Amino acid sequence: MIEDIVIIRGGGDIASGIVQKLYRSGFKVLIAEVEKPTSIRRKVCFSEAIFDGYVIVEGIKAVLVKNIYEIKKAWSEGIVPVIVDPEGKYIDIIKPQIVIDAIIAKKNLGTNLNMAPMTIAVGPGFEAGKDVDVVVETMRGHNLGRLIFSGMAMKNTGVPGKIAGYSKERVIHSPASGIIDNIKEIADIVKAGEVIAYVDGIEVKATIDGVLRGLIRNESKISKGLKIADIDPRIEEKQNCYTISDKARSIGGAVLEAVLYLKATKTKTFREMTKVV
Repeated sequence: MIEDIVIIRGGGDIASGIVQKLYRSGFKVLIAEVEKPTSIRRKVCFSEAIFDGYVIVEGIKAVLVKNIYEIKKAWSEGIVPVIVDPEGKYIDIIKPQIVIDAIIAKKNLGTNLNMAPMTIAVGPGFEAGKDVDVVVETMRGHNLGRLIFSGMAMKNTGVPGKIAGYSKERVIHSPASGIIDNIKEIADIVKAGEVIAYVDGIEVKATIDGVLRGLIRNESKISKGLKIADIDPRIEEKQNCYTISDKARSIGGAVLEAVLYLKATKTKTFREMTKVV
């Protein structure tokens, strides 16, 4: 049994793909989230434990915890703990061997090389060798999942990857700032022009026909322009609403590779550099 401790900053859909790979490989994983996450693909996001107390994603259970005792209890029971810790205070308390930034904020919100013997960041906004040890490419295409040891990931284009010929058309952003009132739910079949939600009284309409694969949590306070929904044009793929995406699995595998590579190549042995809590 691997006893290495990993703190993952973020619990959205990409982070959840990473959690799955590391958890299945025997790592002790702690998810550090913000107080009110705005995940879209909520059926496959461990961040939902923040609201509901627990969540199960593809057979892996995560629970909301409040202190170090509850973190260790979750680990002892084979459960992934999720804690509200946007500042990363528990990094200093637990002193993990590995810190992974999977917030996907398109910028660095404070993750740095000094946080742990091994640091990994997912997506743009980080420079490998300066901010973290390794950056993982998140842009769909030939380089998806590539490990970067010097330099940065590709800049965010703002254009989602294509699914069945649709790209930016399948993603919906908020037309205003305010509280969202959802009319539809994840996995509902929608038609283009159909109202799926209201934000500050303004209609939010489906942009294409398809399955509502992602929708931000009802009554969330959101800002204008924030991504709030995702439609999959492949109605026959409705079951995908409940499973980790191909992209998240690819990135999760890349992060696992990065962890194993760093463990194998660090100048000092892993045990010399760290102490298990």
